[in-house]
Amino acid sequence: MGRDLIGNPNVVVRDVELLSAHWYVLRVTTFEYRHRDGTWSTERRETYDRGDGATILLHDTERRRILLTRQFRFPAYVNGHPDGMLLETAGGLLDADDAETAIRREAEEETGHRIGEVTHVFDAYMSPGSVTEVVHFYAAPYSPASVAGAGGGLADDGEDIELVELDFDEALESIGTGIVDGKTIMLLQWAALRGPFAR
Repeated sequence: MGRDLIGNPNVVVRDVELLSAHWYVLRVTTFEYRHRDGTWSTERRETYDRGDGATILLHDTERRRILLTRQFRFPAYVNGHPDGMLLETAGGLLDADDAETAIRREAEEETGHRIGEVTHVFDAYMSPGSVTEVVHFYAAPYSPASVAGAGGGLADDGEDIELVELDFDEALESIGTGIVDGKTIMLLQWAALRGPFAR
């Protein structure tokens, strides 16, 4: 007998096999799925579990500026990005923390800013066909007064993060060319439509 993992009576899990736990956890699951016409099929899917994450758009509305990071992303590099250096909103994995605690930690580690009040924007599954991760999206103001350290990430984790301050309109214009990171694009569009830069 399988067991119902997520409360969906149309899914019955039969077997879960661990394929790898080197960096994160890769499993292959065999399950039965009842289709809309009532027929059942047996499916096998791999899931990559890296834990949940959080990201934050740091903004200065008075100067119409945002603070992003630039770092080397090997998976993007091997999939055709010219140099693997991506412009992104600060972020990282939750680890054992709740989302807000994690994003405060990540913002300070990566940008050097100790942020005050944060706005929870939304949560999203970023690649639901294979990756289990939910990303929690936030926004917060930053200023010279919020600087608490140098930023740049944790050297022990192999991080080498550059800070990039951009004009907000310039950042919007860069979507799809200079800015190709999904979470960053989502936060920029939110900021323009409903967030701190909405007109």
